Amino acid sequence: MIRKTITVGALLAGACAVAQAQDPVRIGFITTLSTPAGYIGEDLRDAFNLAIEEGGGKLGGVPVELMVEDDALKPANAKQAADRMVQSGVPIFTGVIFSNVLAAVVPSVTKADDFYISLNPGPSNFAGQRCDPNYFVVSYQNDAFYSAGGVAANELGYKKVAVLAPNYQAGRDAIAGFKENFQGEIAAEIYTKLDQSDFSVELARIRSIAPDAVYQFHPGGTGINFAKQYAAAGLNKSIPMIIPSFSMDAHMLKATGDAAEGVYTTGIWSLDTDTPQSRAFVEAFQKKYGRVPTDYAMQAYDTAQLMGTALKAVDGDMSRKDEFREAMRQADFESLRGNFRMNVNQHPIEDYYLMQIVRQDSGELAPRTVRKLMTDHEDSYAKLCKMPS
Repeated sequence: MIRKTITVGALLAGACAVAQAQDPVRIGFITTLSTPAGYIGEDLRDAFNLAIEEGGGKLGGVPVELMVEDDALKPANAKQAADRMVQSGVPIFTGVIFSNVLAAVVPSVTKADDFYISLNPGPSNFAGQRCDPNYFVVSYQNDAFYSAGGVAANELGYKKVAVLAPNYQAGRDAIAGFKENFQGEIAAEIYTKLDQSDFSVELARIRSIAPDAVYQFHPGGTGINFAKQYAAAGLNKSIPMIIPSFSMDAHMLKATGDAAEGVYTTGIWSLDTDTPQSRAFVEAFQKKYGRVPTDYAMQAYDTAQLMGTALKAVDGDMSRKDEFREAMRQADFESLRGNFRMNVNQHPIEDYYLMQIVRQDSGELAPRTVRKLMTDHEDSYAKLCKMPS
């Protein structure tokens, strides 16, 4: 009789292998859940979790664990959270809302040879010469998103436009992006504070300039205050407004009341986007959370789906970095917005649309897609990116 001897070491090795195969991939989700912008972080987190729940606790068939931390809109908080997670072995990061916070997180992550996958900001400083093989953006490149506003202003016949945005990276990108395609005169270029609540001085200046239209980017609570004060000053009756879609999202529409009626928005997706996957997402989100998803929620859901394709490609083994990276670049998933592919700088090539806030049959205000503004649009920084291998 032949006796088979199994050593304790072999048993332990086999047990460890099984345990490792079953361990979920940890995803560091650093976002803003406090401050007036906290509702944005909630939408991002909830949509990402919806994708995980639909996958039975998995993305791409791979078990995942979402590790959520509130940065309170402070770059230092976000960096500290990222550093802690990097040291504990977290291989993938996402969740940040604001460009100035992202700037504090990305270097810590990519320096450790981990991956940062942005579901919202796409600042210009990481899109060109500082592009990185471990940094992806699933939402948009900031300037490219705002350049659609310039195209819209041209098509709407506005010759003289005043532009306003907060004085931080995304705000500066917003104005640069608008100016990239706008063919008329910039009547005024006004920078506000990121947390500003009173816009009386800026509104008085707009009234005195009397432009054909105003293009403004103010997210979250600042955008609500701006829209309300703009309408209270009566400027919405005489000077039309164009804004990026997330400067008047579903949450902001409820908070501003009638102030947003007639406002033009530009973006990559809308609640009335007519794709099967978008309709299913809107229905599932409303059923799960009892509210309408914002653009932020769409971006988070898309990010989770794309991340899932890359996790599937490596069977959850994040040591296979080259294969994970290549799967992310292939972007083989059905985006809620429709057309989507990755550019050489790992930012999206996608379509942009013109919407208008109009009253629905129900009496509520909601965006209605007017027409496509740009097809397969690429950001201007991609040509500066020499992606290292």
